Amino acid sequence: MSDPRWSAVDDYIVGKLIGEDRALEAALENSRQAGLPPIDVSLAQGKLLQLLARAVAAKRILEIGTLGGYSAIALARALGDDGVLVTLELEPEYAAVARANVDHAGVGHRVDIRIGPACDTLAEMCSDGETAFDFVFIDADKDNYPAYLDYAIQLSRPGTMLVFDNVVREGEVINPQSSDPKVAGTRALYDALKDNPKIDATAIQTVGSKKWDGFLLALVQ
Repeated sequence: MSDPRWSAVDDYIVGKLIGEDRALEAALENSRQAGLPPIDVSLAQGKLLQLLARAVAAKRILEIGTLGGYSAIALARALGDDGVLVTLELEPEYAAVARANVDHAGVGHRVDIRIGPACDTLAEMCSDGETAFDFVFIDADKDNYPAYLDYAIQLSRPGTMLVFDNVVREGEVINPQSSDPKVAGTRALYDALKDNPKIDATAIQTVGSKKWDGFLLALVQ
């Protein structure tokens, strides 16, 4: 389901409020040439993530799901030179593309890319006593969203903002009969958050160049 006006409005927003971004355009083209799936956030969504991270004065950001580094660039721009973005990626080939992209964008010195299954990396980070993060963006395999929530809470402090992407899935999130594991994982995330005393959360639907979806935003109590 889509409407051409959704993308047209995205273009209007970008033209009025954001403008051309050659580093991000180069990242998309580099990712395309490397054969990565075109599932990055949009330019307007990336700017939203950047503003949210700035709003909580983030100095340490955790990203689960690097892909080609598009959102990593946006988030790293929210950090000062003493800040760090730790981003987790399963595929070494994707991580190599992301490294080239963040370096080209001039933020590579702030970006720590860790390769491997995210749950394994997160478990190791927890056991090693990793310093708490101020902002966490989760945009990875949806069937593991409940596990990522648990790890994100462990790696957070009171006031840390958590943002989950793709939580509406063109309305399928309300379909309990869906056979799509991405829908099941997203529904399990909502169930894990319902009446959760550690989290204050909401979700908002979005339409645009990325069709009909949404973000879930939460603060750790």
